Amino acid sequence: MIYIDRHFIENGNPTFIIAEAGVNHNGDINTAKKLIDAAIYAGADAVKFQTFKAENLVTEYADMAEYQKNNIGREYTQFNMLKRLELSFSDFMELKEYCKMNNMIFLSTPFDFESADFLNKIGIDAFKIGSSDLTNVPFIEHIAKYNKPIILSCGMANLSDIEDAVFAIKQNNNDKIILLHCTSNYPADTDSVNLRAIDTIRSAFKVITGYSDHTEGITIPLIAAARGAAVIEKHLTLDRDMEGPDHSASLEPFEFKFMVEKIREVERALGDGIKVCRESEIDTMKAARKSIVASRNIKAGEVITFNDLDFKRPGTGLMPKFYKEIVGKKARKDINKDEQIDFGVIQ
Repeated sequence: MIYIDRHFIENGNPTFIIAEAGVNHNGDINTAKKLIDAAIYAGADAVKFQTFKAENLVTEYADMAEYQKNNIGREYTQFNMLKRLELSFSDFMELKEYCKMNNMIFLSTPFDFESADFLNKIGIDAFKIGSSDLTNVPFIEHIAKYNKPIILSCGMANLSDIEDAVFAIKQNNNDKIILLHCTSNYPADTDSVNLRAIDTIRSAFKVITGYSDHTEGITIPLIAAARGAAVIEKHLTLDRDMEGPDHSASLEPFEFKFMVEKIREVERALGDGIKVCRESEIDTMKAARKSIVASRNIKAGEVITFNDLDFKRPGTGLMPKFYKEIVGKKARKDINKDEQIDFGVIQ
């Protein structure tokens, strides 16, 4: 069993929806608080940020990814870009307290050992490990030792990469694992999403599975929910036109709210899987189903043959499947054409 705060996360349970604020605060704590407010407004279960110190994360000469160059519209080194998007540890303490005051679960992805230790120290409920660290086994082992739930994104990965990461976690006596299928493009195109991989990951590793979405719009997360994703993560921004690497692949608050509402609708539609006649169907059943009726006027004492029977609406009488129980019996009384025949009128 995996609990994140008050939420029980399990395949088949209500979807745990994470509003990925990430670095969409653009390095400003007040914008970060507005993102928390937006996550609350949208009905997300948790809001998640990214915690790092640029000097611990990247070399000063590392180039930006192509999507980062395209989305920002200019070129820096990764170090310069990340330094502009960095919040301090004290900022994150304030954001965690702000979430607590507003009954919102605070999560953050650490990108270096120091940040991971800090998040553990302030009592984060679960750790998110991004796809970029899926093959960073020493880092994964370090976080696993905290013995807290780990949500691990699986972008840019083959099954063998995921297997190594899962093994590293379990070797450190931590089996609280949630794997998120992911395509690491921002935005990701529909043809690259491969949602059937959710089923593949669930089958291969026998763990809770979900989906981290980077497509535009809400269609793909809804399909993921319908396929049983236990966790769905989606980027949230205040304005897609803001400068930054992830805004263009994010939802604005009203869109995120609409997505949450539709995911909850999907969950209601999925139901419990037990096939029974629903109470709401009973009236339709009576009107639409058929009953056994007489195909002619039958006199009392006559032996009823199959040709004496017909099957017509409404479905308020004996169901047609019981016709063999009628054929060969005598009529107890006169039966008029189209009158329903049940066990009470035969002998």
